[in-house]
Amino acid sequence: MSQRAYDLVLFGASGFVGRLVAAHLAEHAPDGARIALAGRTRAKVELVRADLPERGRGWPVLVADSADRGALDELAGSTRVVVTTVGPYARYGLPLVQACAAAGTHYADLTGEVLFVRDAIDATDEVARGTGARIVHACGYDSIPSDLAVAELARRAAADGAGALTDVQAVCVGKGGFSGGTVDSLRAQVAAVKNRPELRRVVGHPYALSPDRAAEPATR
Repeated sequence: MSQRAYDLVLFGASGFVGRLVAAHLAEHAPDGARIALAGRTRAKVELVRADLPERGRGWPVLVADSADRGALDELAGSTRVVVTTVGPYARYGLPLVQACAAAGTHYADLTGEVLFVRDAIDATDEVARGTGARIVHACGYDSIPSDLAVAELARRAAADGAGALTDVQAVCVGKGGFSGGTVDSLRAQVAAVKNRPELRRVVGHPYALSPDRAAEPATR
């Protein structure tokens, strides 16, 4: 890993969320981090790069298509971490997960598509365990606010001597709208369930992503 050209490659840098992530990295990435921006169309990625704060304007631009497994293999092999914002993930995401798993490259996305995550686990878990790749899904609004809030609440309860959590109810307030990619992801999952009704059991199961559903506690 230390011999790879980059520490992090952002795939989908010219999309709505990709632009936001690129700007965040340009402001907050550690000094010396080797970052590259990637997408399907070089000119679009270069336009995003030109609008970044100064430290991001010299980042390399890589070209890869989500349908080109060879290009994805090359991208995954060039970096320690891939962050991807290219969705809907059920349509475009699995080849990149497979490429990262095979290359031992850590991977993060912001999907909220349960069916995609289940497919990715089934397709790449064994390979990723063998190569050491860490595949981390749902690094967006679907999980991060709730997961971090519950983790912090559990730590605080333990520190205060209140014991372990039993039930947690989260209330979130937001503003703004949905990106086009989020809408497409929702439509794709609804269509998949409509075409294959048996998938409803996966989407509706509270432990759909667990490696051992039978071992999980009962839900209320």
